Amino acid sequence: MARATRGAALVAVSLLLLAGTLAVGAATAPERGIADDTATNDTLVGSQGGGPGWHERGSVYLVRGGEVAWAEGSADSYFDVTRLPNGSVMAGFMHSGYEAGCGPYEPPCTKTGFRIIDPDASGGPAVTGEYAFPVRTAKNSETHDVERLPSGEYLLSDMEHERIFTVRDGEITWQWNASSFYDAPPDPTARDWLHINDVDALNDTHYLVSVRNANQLVVVERGAGVVEVVNADRAAGNDDSCRSSTQLHDFDGDGEIRCGNPEVLDHQHNPQWLGDGAVLVADSDNDRVVELHREDGRWTPAWTLERAGGIEIHWPRDADRLDNGNTLVTDTLNKRVFEVTPNGTVVWSTRTPSDSPIPYEAERLPEGERVGAVKYDASGEQQPGDTDTGTATPSGGVPGLSLLLVGVKAVAPWLPFWFGEPHLLLSLLSGGGVVVGGVDWYRER
Repeated sequence: MARATRGAALVAVSLLLLAGTLAVGAATAPERGIADDTATNDTLVGSQGGGPGWHERGSVYLVRGGEVAWAEGSADSYFDVTRLPNGSVMAGFMHSGYEAGCGPYEPPCTKTGFRIIDPDASGGPAVTGEYAFPVRTAKNSETHDVERLPSGEYLLSDMEHERIFTVRDGEITWQWNASSFYDAPPDPTARDWLHINDVDALNDTHYLVSVRNANQLVVVERGAGVVEVVNADRAAGNDDSCRSSTQLHDFDGDGEIRCGNPEVLDHQHNPQWLGDGAVLVADSDNDRVVELHREDGRWTPAWTLERAGGIEIHWPRDADRLDNGNTLVTDTLNKRVFEVTPNGTVVWSTRTPSDSPIPYEAERLPEGERVGAVKYDASGEQQPGDTDTGTATPSGGVPGLSLLLVGVKAVAPWLPFWFGEPHLLLSLLSGGGVVVGGVDWYRER
């Protein structure tokens, strides 16, 4: 009888711990929305969605004065967004349920590519054009980025075939396959190998490519291949960072894979080229935004941002240096987009809509993401040329739980933004206590 009482008590204490953890977390959560009533800034956002796996309920929307001015939500997921000169919006997307044009896959199939959206269409924002191709799965096969080139071509990143390519009038005009540089599996479409998630045109012939699973950025020259690597592989000890799940592997058996130092970049997104020798990156798995500078052939952190508005940044996936010297950050797992000064002061922030809460990328209008924007040095001072390097400040996260939390929030995107590593740890302890106490109580009833 005493054992049964102990079991019931353990269940009660565990439930109280869980309830207290959630109540305190909600009560002490900082405010994410800091809208300036006098601001006239327009911010365009691409949302990956709000359903399981962050798919379903994707949207492209415009935030004006802290409110959503318009939204288009006909795709399962939207990613990179760009306003074109004619006022329409171009967006990378993924959507399932296609019955035609499925190629090697059985219908209904999933397609990815880009869409053109007219925000001023009669009856509300509407898709007016689309380029898409079928992919094996709705996860890790998407086109996350697209740019319109002065030539009239469209430049796309492609996770399915791990390449970048250009297309005009529906026909591929050029491509670079990552297998020409990285150790490739027999069929790149059969696994999430490199997860190429961004491509930016630096000029007419050079493109900056984010190779997420290798912790690297590469500059590809059209017709010549890779001409520069940001965070080059210098130590075999880095390789574990790139080998998880179905990522990089020594497919040719030579004992080598190309994996950059995870202390410099760790599974990053959406770099912005600030000019020769400087790049701004959403350093996702390091939970920070980092500006890297090239010093004596190595790329090292010159400016970092790990906390803003009283909130630790959690898995950011975009950072744009604005014309005013501030930085616009898409803080994905905190479900917010904010603008911060060089010294870390938040001057504008907006929480994402509850029906499509997982933001991928944001763009301030009318400037967009510019090549050759302002650089910072370690003290946050604006620098027109080369700068000194500094050291990132440590994060306040709980070691070992960050990746698990990303997975939990992928399955349950409805979890509040403030639910972090400490809450996850206490929830796991509470759940374990309920299970142990419940079994004990049942056996001794």
